[in-house]
Amino acid sequence: MIHLIPIGEDVRLETLDELAVGLAREFRDSCHVREDRIDAAFAFDPVRKQYHATSILRHLTGLSPQVRILGVTSVDLCVPIFTFVFGEAQLAGRCGVVSFYRLREEFYGLPSDRGLLRRRLLKEAVHELGHTFGLKHCTDWQCPMAASHTIDRLDVKGDRLCAACRRTAAAAAKL
Repeated sequence: MIHLIPIGEDVRLETLDELAVGLAREFRDSCHVREDRIDAAFAFDPVRKQYHATSILRHLTGLSPQVRILGVTSVDLCVPIFTFVFGEAQLAGRCGVVSFYRLREEFYGLPSDRGLLRRRLLKEAVHELGHTFGLKHCTDWQCPMAASHTIDRLDVKGDRLCAACRRTAAAAAKL
């Protein structure tokens, strides 16, 4: 089972409901949207004016030991070695976090596009949850498990795992 948890007050439950449908389809598992919210203030770095993704992951780890958890937020995430990240997850663990801060067209000075935002969020969520199933970055550039450090790279990916990644994730789910 996968639980989606909103991080921050401005993550709409409707957005999570839409994401849950796509994730349930892709991972062939139930996906539940939790209404309890996490305040990410504890992860804020005042120097970078961003939120440490790894700190949020540590917090998520203590919530529900029997399910996979994906935190969804609108804050700008970072890790020490990158200027920003779209998300982060525990490799072969249970938790991941994604942010739609840099997935929105408005971030790039363009008009809002809700459909594009939904597609980007699904791709990034599949990517981070894929890591929790033990998937590493894929060499198939259309697979959501391909590495993407720019929005252009994310946009060329699909939202369905390639056959090899699907087999690996299915095998990990049976363990």
